[in-house]
Amino acid sequence: MNPGSSRRDLYTALVSGVFFPLHELIKKHDSVAIRKEMEISQWWDEGHLEQLRLSRLRHLLASAQARVPYYRRLFSDIGFRVEDIRSLADLASLPLLDKAAIRASSDALKAENATDLTRFNTGGSSGEPLVFYIGKERVSHDVAAKWRATRWWNVDIGDPEVVIWGSPIELGAQDRLRALRDRMLRTRLLPAFEMSEEKLDRFLDEISATRPKMLFGYPSALSHIARHADARGRPMDDLGIRVAFVTSERLYDEQRQQIGKTFGCAVANGYGGRDAGFIAHECPQGGMHITAEDIIVEIVDQRGILLPRGQAGEIVVTHLATGAYPFVRYRTGDIGVLDSKSCSCGRGLPLLKEIQGRSTDFLVAKNGTVMHGLALIYILRDLPQIRNFKITQESIDLTCVWVVSDDGLGSELVGNIVQGFKARLGQEVEILVKEVKEIPSEKSGKFRYVVSKVAPS
Repeated sequence: MNPGSSRRDLYTALVSGVFFPLHELIKKHDSVAIRKEMEISQWWDEGHLEQLRLSRLRHLLASAQARVPYYRRLFSDIGFRVEDIRSLADLASLPLLDKAAIRASSDALKAENATDLTRFNTGGSSGEPLVFYIGKERVSHDVAAKWRATRWWNVDIGDPEVVIWGSPIELGAQDRLRALRDRMLRTRLLPAFEMSEEKLDRFLDEISATRPKMLFGYPSALSHIARHADARGRPMDDLGIRVAFVTSERLYDEQRQQIGKTFGCAVANGYGGRDAGFIAHECPQGGMHITAEDIIVEIVDQRGILLPRGQAGEIVVTHLATGAYPFVRYRTGDIGVLDSKSCSCGRGLPLLKEIQGRSTDFLVAKNGTVMHGLALIYILRDLPQIRNFKITQESIDLTCVWVVSDDGLGSELVGNIVQGFKARLGQEVEILVKEVKEIPSEKSGKFRYVVSKVAPS
């Protein structure tokens, strides 16, 4: 190890061991202690973890019954008693919580003794934005969960980091205090809203100058930057990047390969959101570990009926650190599969076998068959002339395909696209293919390859 590297490691130790804990103490967060506890409990067996989760679940429900008007009324209406919860499976006796219910009962979901609640909202990329509130307990647990997962990859708070992000909350809060904090944490934030060639060149310059130990951002944004680096002939695999953390979108295999190859690093998938919390993160052995100390994940079918491990359905989440604004059996709108196997890393944390994407990432054929958007994505990915694309199923009878092509769309290429789409959606479905110069991201900075406005029957 050279002297410069040693100094950097000492600085990281100072930040993670002194500055960041002081920062969290000032903000009245318990994330340091929680992270230390999590680094012990991650090695517990399933039975030990279940005892902890059951105890915390009972506490959350008892608190909700005593202090949250929405749940006090709900429990009374359905005759629910917290003492009847004898296992995690008993959670299924409660109704699901969806975005419509939160919008209709936002104030009633606040605990009567809650203080210092922070207002948050989702971007609403697939519909009306959701406004909700988060207390300091929830923030502390989410910070701790992310921090623990970061350390799985031999990186820590204080290591140089480049974040490619698009949330207005992050990008709108760049006051002097936050800018100072980011400099001390060695975090460089790059906005993912616009990806012009000029900005992409600037991003490459920033990443090269920062020489980060970790990248963090949307997989679509990081893979787009990686492709641009390759096109420019700029080597980015000699910067010492250890891992690229990707989240907020489905990670496709080709994105993982592109990011890993260009930046010369591992790619770690993360799953969660502002509303549902930090649900799962990938370890170096490839297991997608659920943050089991805080999160109970259920998989349900379209009727809300619980499905066994190994079957795909909607991911429903109960966050055990949400006493101030409870999220109990919250419908994420995402489709996934729970794994029955354990990870070779030895952690007892349960696994998500698959995260297939949002329910709006699924398309409905004319005959009612529901298929994942990958069925159409692969048609376009196999065409070397196409640089970028977006598929929007406007109705059961009309699907639009927006395409960016370096060499232009000839009639034969358009015909092949139409033919491939009709073979999957139905011969009578209209396929409209339109060439554009660029495809903008969502307002949040995310990019969605597939959007369906057709609900499965």
